[in-house]
Amino acid sequence: MSVDSALFHSALLALTPILLAALGGAICERAGVFNIGLEGMMLIGCFSAVAGSWFTGSAWLGVLFGALASAAYAMILAVGTITLRGDAVVLGVALNLLAVGLTGFLLRTVFGVQGTFSDPGLAGLDGIDLGFLGPVLSGHSALVYLSWAAVAVAAVFLARHPWGLRLRGVGEAPEAAATLGVSPAKYQYAAVLTSGLLCGLAGAQLALGNVTLFSENMTAGRGWIAVVAVMLGRALPVGVLLAALLFGIAEAVGFRLQGNGLPQQATDAAPYVVTLIALFLTTARRKRRKRPEPLVGATS
Repeated sequence: MSVDSALFHSALLALTPILLAALGGAICERAGVFNIGLEGMMLIGCFSAVAGSWFTGSAWLGVLFGALASAAYAMILAVGTITLRGDAVVLGVALNLLAVGLTGFLLRTVFGVQGTFSDPGLAGLDGIDLGFLGPVLSGHSALVYLSWAAVAVAAVFLARHPWGLRLRGVGEAPEAAATLGVSPAKYQYAAVLTSGLLCGLAGAQLALGNVTLFSENMTAGRGWIAVVAVMLGRALPVGVLLAALLFGIAEAVGFRLQGNGLPQQATDAAPYVVTLIALFLTTARRKRRKRPEPLVGATS
């Protein structure tokens, strides 16, 4: 594999957890729930996937454990924001902080270690050899290909399917949707739980696909980057994909520069620098679009 092929292959690995979590955030956004708890849900998915894989000996059962545990964790956000009418931002931040402490505690309790759990017997996700796709697109885990399919399914679902159209209606005008017999709460619950499942898959890919271990706070801000990808992509599946791809390339380039001798602190900051630049450019572009055009023939 050439240097350029290896770089883009790594970029697709880095892209997948961010993309899956961002798709979950986009679905929540279209349903009218601002979900910034993606980081915590991903972290719960990481730990649960590793624990499930370790105790069952099956990486795919680990993936199932990660998805279900993250969905259960997302129920806290659903009940707090939809039923109890709590502040989604406050609850999301609390979920992120709780996940860091909870997974650190469980790491010591369940595995009896501190910092990182890694074992040769831990089953990880194997790559699928699809040689006809070339060195960049071949050799990834099934979750990588699933994330690409999820973009297409989400795009069609939101644009064409009656449930997707109702979901968008709930997010844009919940009172009007209710008058038509649509239950906003049911669609919002479904959106948050779907977000939890996708974040669990993101965590499983990160812990069992990209690497085969669990370390404390191993998501390292990827959930926050996913939130930014939702904003940059305007909660549109294809837009979210493009934004996540930008951050995936930035992360892969950072790892490459680290291998060439650049300090780790500088390379770790690369995705966040790209995030700030992208937000600045997007905000500036939107301001220019909103600026009123001068009247033709106006005199001072």
